[in-house]
Amino acid sequence: MFSGLGRFVVRRPWWIILAWVVVAGAVISLAPKLTSSSDEASFLPDHYESIRAADVQEKDFPKQRNIGAIIVFERSDGEKLTAADSADVGRISKDLQAKRIPDVQAVVPGEVSPNKLVQTSVVAMPKITNPEDTSQQDAVEQLRSDLGPELKGTDLSAGITGSAAQALDESDASERAGLLVGVGTIVIIIALLLVIFRSPIIALLPVVLIGLISPMATGLIASANKAFDMKADSSIQELLTVVLFGVGTDYILFLLFRYREALRAGEDPKSGMVHAVERVGEAITSAAGAVIVAFAALTLSSLGMLRSMGPALAIAVFVTLLAGLTLVPAVVSLLGTRVFWPSKSWQREPHGTGFARLGTSIARRPAVWAIVSAVFMGALTLGALGYKANFDLAGSSLPKDKESMVAMANLERGFPAGTTDPTSVYLSSSDDGPVTERQAAAFRERLADVRGVGEVAAPRLSPDRTTASYSVVLSDPPASDRALSTVKDRLRPAAHEAAPDGSRALVGGMTAVYVDINKAVDRDYSVVFPVAAIAIMLILGLLLRSLVAPWYLMLSVALGFGATLGATSLIFQQLGNQPGLMFMLPVIMYLFVVALGTDYNILMVSRLREEAREGRAPHDAAGTAVRHSGPTIGSAGVILAGTFATLMLAGNSTLSQMGFSLSFGIVIAAFIMATVFTPALTALIGHAAWWPGHGDEKRNGGGTPPPPDVDDKRAGDATRTR
Repeated sequence: MFSGLGRFVVRRPWWIILAWVVVAGAVISLAPKLTSSSDEASFLPDHYESIRAADVQEKDFPKQRNIGAIIVFERSDGEKLTAADSADVGRISKDLQAKRIPDVQAVVPGEVSPNKLVQTSVVAMPKITNPEDTSQQDAVEQLRSDLGPELKGTDLSAGITGSAAQALDESDASERAGLLVGVGTIVIIIALLLVIFRSPIIALLPVVLIGLISPMATGLIASANKAFDMKADSSIQELLTVVLFGVGTDYILFLLFRYREALRAGEDPKSGMVHAVERVGEAITSAAGAVIVAFAALTLSSLGMLRSMGPALAIAVFVTLLAGLTLVPAVVSLLGTRVFWPSKSWQREPHGTGFARLGTSIARRPAVWAIVSAVFMGALTLGALGYKANFDLAGSSLPKDKESMVAMANLERGFPAGTTDPTSVYLSSSDDGPVTERQAAAFRERLADVRGVGEVAAPRLSPDRTTASYSVVLSDPPASDRALSTVKDRLRPAAHEAAPDGSRALVGGMTAVYVDINKAVDRDYSVVFPVAAIAIMLILGLLLRSLVAPWYLMLSVALGFGATLGATSLIFQQLGNQPGLMFMLPVIMYLFVVALGTDYNILMVSRLREEAREGRAPHDAAGTAVRHSGPTIGSAGVILAGTFATLMLAGNSTLSQMGFSLSFGIVIAAFIMATVFTPALTALIGHAAWWPGHGDEKRNGGGTPPPPDVDDKRAGDATRTR
């Protein structure tokens, strides 16, 4: 099949290129804009308690003011606030409200903190129902602009924090992150390809071709999100950039390395490209299939952000696969050997390379290499025991010098850390009877007694008096482990237990959302991980026609995942003193490391099988496969790891964690799993690795094995001496 596809593309390259340009233009012009959201609550299913609490608020307290932002005042000299300072706070708040800034419903001055160091003004804003709505961010930007002149002539300094302010700062940071990631990805790809091939044409080839398909893939994803009403996480654009350029460059490299090998074997450029598509097509398709299936498994997640991320990345990989099998061969077939200009290295096979020596060593001592690589990955896996999840995607990902973060730190000097995001508790009558004042007061006292609760405001009753609303300020930051523990282990049980007969209690607010997200993620671990693993094993089984190989190949990627999670936990939690890793990082890491690690395993195992079919013994086949596929996998791994590493340029701890973990995982997958562990273990298992399909048997039967070259002969001699 792939031989026929290669011949079709090589014979009609201009038609293939024209078809891609026309389809890309149509998709880009007709597709909606790709939007995203950082509102964690919008991703949870309706049955979680935090979402049901939000429904109660909308039903019984539709006019309840939502705290969109908080202005934090303090004296410029750091001293205690005076009565005159408080009067200035009141005047400034009144003046800001009088400006009638859109989406600012009220600016209400609050009490001075008990230690007299801080005073706040609460900025009431309507509740956001559309994740694409940025009007509150615009309102905060205007407030910040108007606040500066109001402070002149006073002894006060002030900053604005809260959810809307953090969203504004995150938006600014994301724009910078997107630019840095995009530019960094392109620079790294060009630089590394120049080093590997010494050809400016090859260095620019992925940038030009993937630059064409990238907006096309984005358009298809945006159309799918709109058609199926899916929400995209705020980091999706940066992920799409590195996936498209990273994976796309990988597939181009797989093809070019095999094309160069065919040219060195004496084939002309046209037949060499057909040969490359025939030999690499199955491996690329199977590898892409594993990635697509792994990403598609995210549709089983209970979190909307992961459900939308999976199909988005799957679409990106599918478009990249189509380009790798059609557009890239068409362009290269037109260029011929000029694609390698000005380098002449494509004409001769290098000897004595590092991968050749590694292949020889693995062929001689596969057991040693298998044990060493397994122990190395296993030791790093121990670091995963210290993993902690962090749920504050906005606050924890922002640089500490952003105004919302500075103001938050100042706020915590005088008030409980949970002031910016109070937890909402609702006591509702289940029989439509009124909630009495005595019941409401008793319930408030019970909430105030919960350890970890800073203060509980007086209850507000709904117009029909069937629901009482309580604003509960926690003692700890809303996204901290201690705040989550307070809500999960003490506040919710106490509220449910204290609800009088004939009523029910619901605990909502952002901390409750984090608690429910934690529960949802735990559920996803038990569903998404096994489904993705089983699906990938099925693909491996069908490709290799073996029941044995898929098991140890999945063992290798499992070790790679554990090593990656362990190293990331050690770097960011132990050495970096961060409160935890982004809560969905293990899911993303699992899918990328497992799926892309399987990519490299498939390429190596396909070459192992090919060498075995040529008549080589298992040890010889392993050594030869490492020699020929090692440079391909190593180069692809370096480029893909480099593209993921650009996420660390964003100055954003969430993207930095993602960038480090994915780049480290790719390095492990390319240089330890696929290049060492897999060929060493395959050599040890021998012919049994291909049972029951015996895919390693020579085709067309009989014949003598090919004459080994120097390195292969040494490996074979060492094998026969055992």
